[in-house]
Amino acid sequence: MSARIKVAIAGVNGKMGRASVPMILEDPELELVGAFGRPGAGYIGNSMIAGFSGGGSTAVMVSNGIEDCFAANKPDVLLDFSIAEPAVEHAKYAIEHGVHPVLGVSGLAQADVEMLSALAKDKGVGAMIVPNFSIGAVLMIEFARQAGKHFGNVEIVEMHHTKKLDAPSGTSMYTTRKLAENQKTYNQKEVNEKELLPGARGAVTDTGVRVHSIRLPGLISHQDVIFGADGELLSIRHDSFNTNCFIKGIILSIKSVTKMSSMLVGLEQLL
Repeated sequence: MSARIKVAIAGVNGKMGRASVPMILEDPELELVGAFGRPGAGYIGNSMIAGFSGGGSTAVMVSNGIEDCFAANKPDVLLDFSIAEPAVEHAKYAIEHGVHPVLGVSGLAQADVEMLSALAKDKGVGAMIVPNFSIGAVLMIEFARQAGKHFGNVEIVEMHHTKKLDAPSGTSMYTTRKLAENQKTYNQKEVNEKELLPGARGAVTDTGVRVHSIRLPGLISHQDVIFGADGELLSIRHDSFNTNCFIKGIILSIKSVTKMSSMLVGLEQLL
């Protein structure tokens, strides 16, 4: 039997970090060897089993940071659910130490993506940036890209819970980049619009795609890509109701990234 893939989690106390712990523990091909979160947090030094998943036979302590985590038991893969700025530094540190980062974070600057891609290629270390781990969301984005070839007008409405930090979401921004691959300008102006409230028409990308962000209690993660043409509307929608829909994509990413020698962006690269 081949050795199990050793995994550490950054941002372990967040929604996705907590959901990933039991999923990794239950997979016979994976081994959870470390975790860390916000420096100085109260859960540092606690066992992930006792403090997070509530049971199991293996206790993994939460470290104070990536250096302590790697020193305790160097992983093969770093699964990162922190936030953009520290995640970039985590990924850089991981690649430089031969560890494969899988970033499930939003709001990464394009310059940081290019820097990490170049570093991964130079070091020959596989890495992934995954805007959304849901298979359904990946298909939504791909279907939207295809529809964008045939429609000249499109707007995106993304809806999330009130604790989400970034707007627009990483998924919606990734959708706009996929639409831009069609090399066309959307939503050509027909009138000189006047916004009575600034931002009422949403944000607009360089290719003319408009994005609207809604934040309300009761929402989890939802996106509607709406295309319009004379006499018809096409709406491509995806709804996430809990974290279970992300598990298949997370597992696939962890197991795939160790076989790579450069960086991939987007789960669709594996499908």
